Amino acid sequence: MARNYKEIATQLEASLGLNVTPLAITFSKSAPAGVPHYDAPIPAPTPDGRTGPVSAGCVFWMKATERTFTTNAADHANCSVGSFTHGFKTLEEAAKGADIAAMVECNWVSPDVFPLITHIKEKPGAVTYGPLAEASDPDVIFLRLNPKQAMVLVDGLQGVRFEGKPQCHIIPIAKELGQVAISFGCMASRVRTAMPNGEMTLAIPAGKIDEVVAALQKSAPAEYAVAGYAADDAKRFV
Repeated sequence: MARNYKEIATQLEASLGLNVTPLAITFSKSAPAGVPHYDAPIPAPTPDGRTGPVSAGCVFWMKATERTFTTNAADHANCSVGSFTHGFKTLEEAAKGADIAAMVECNWVSPDVFPLITHIKEKPGAVTYGPLAEASDPDVIFLRLNPKQAMVLVDGLQGVRFEGKPQCHIIPIAKELGQVAISFGCMASRVRTAMPNGEMTLAIPAGKIDEVVAALQKSAPAEYAVAGYAADDAKRFV
């Protein structure tokens, strides 16, 4: 039976008190019919040939909160890291980017970790982004959380994986490895997306969303009950 993702989005928002609507991310061999392609002005390419309608694929997380659109390799091309994690470039191709060179030069990352970064195995023809409530068959469910919301989720769900940079590799961790993953973020992504400092990101494999929702429905009421008790108890100290 097909899942009702509109209902699931509502359940996630209610259990976690989300400030940002849940997103759906879908990989496909070709652009889905009837879904508009993301369209924006494209700046002149850098000397190494990088350009695109956004500075990095993670920017699409910010654009997709209100509408569904599809993207291709060229739309992700300004960020060599994201092009690799999303399967659009091989590690060898991505490593040639001037952006990667700049990150290595300032010691932000070391080349020896590149082979350890999880990435999409099969090169997609398209990646579609949009509100979860509009999705029909996503690969990854993506949330932007504050620390309190992450606390509620992790308290109720075992086995959540915590990651740092690059922020975008939690998407292939969810899709390829079937693991729920949180990223504290990375500086490149935070600057490019203008994501608030108080937010982190979460990627859920679509196949595990029922488990996540069930865990939250059990744990969230307990969390908020404890919050009420602690608030009442603290009144004695005012």
